[in-house]
Amino acid sequence: MKTEMPRLSKLESISEIHRMLGLPGPVHPLISMMDATDGHIDLGRLPVSYVSGFYKISFTTKLGGKFRYGQGYYDFDEGSMLFTAPNQIIGNSEEYKDNAGYSLIIHPDFLHGYPLARKIKQYGFFSYATNEALHLSEKERTTVLAIYHFINDELNSRIDDFSHEVIIAQIELLLSYGKRFYKRQFLTRQHSNDLLPQLEDLLNTYFEEERPIVDGIPTVQYLAEQLNYTSNYLSDMLRSLTGLNAQQHIHQNLIERSKELLSTTNLTISEVAYKLGFEHPQSFSRLFKIKTRTSPVQFRSAFHGLSK
Repeated sequence: MKTEMPRLSKLESISEIHRMLGLPGPVHPLISMMDATDGHIDLGRLPVSYVSGFYKISFTTKLGGKFRYGQGYYDFDEGSMLFTAPNQIIGNSEEYKDNAGYSLIIHPDFLHGYPLARKIKQYGFFSYATNEALHLSEKERTTVLAIYHFINDELNSRIDDFSHEVIIAQIELLLSYGKRFYKRQFLTRQHSNDLLPQLEDLLNTYFEEERPIVDGIPTVQYLAEQLNYTSNYLSDMLRSLTGLNAQQHIHQNLIERSKELLSTTNLTISEVAYKLGFEHPQSFSRLFKIKTRTSPVQFRSAFHGLSK
């Protein structure tokens, strides 16, 4: 008999979170700043695992224990940020001690009517994994803390006709800094320096073993899994290093390999396409023309003409 997985709780009300944590009701029903800098908030009162209905931007200055996020656990260091989006699984794994930090919880409805409601979905770091959290320098921590303090003050002392717009602007500023600081992290982390050789080796092995014939074109998800990143983190890190995302790197590699096959073998266009993992030769020809502004047939003819 098949055992059913336990159904996860879904927290959809900010007021519900406040009640679970033993806090007074939120000042605003759609946004809340959780201030755990004095350690009085017991996160252990939340469900062990739950599905969040909110955007959550956490800044941790100190947190004992581990925090579950997605399929893994994250050990918080001093001065780190973690971004979660609605419908992600989060929760705690063990008792929290010495909590310190802020969590900005935003219901999606708070963003309705503002461009940020659409724009926020473009920030890839909301789907990063636990080991891809943002670790801040001392100067960056000062900047982030200033924004948290500003939002906290706005929520607790100046609710008026302009408060919503002012807070939206501060959230956008916080996300912009997140994007900037992640780019710095990509450039300064040692794993970034090793990424391009690792990616090249991975693609070389994939094609040398003729895996495209069976498994098709290598996907971004496959590369990310092999390199122990999420797809978004891999693409964003590559973009910061080379200006190209992961999909563009795959296409670039495919084009270079196809040029080699077209110029050094007698394989037909269809055979080249299948060898590279394309299900349909037309798809290969279309990509080749988009990337090179010439068709595979024209490229082969021009190359042979020049080699005579």
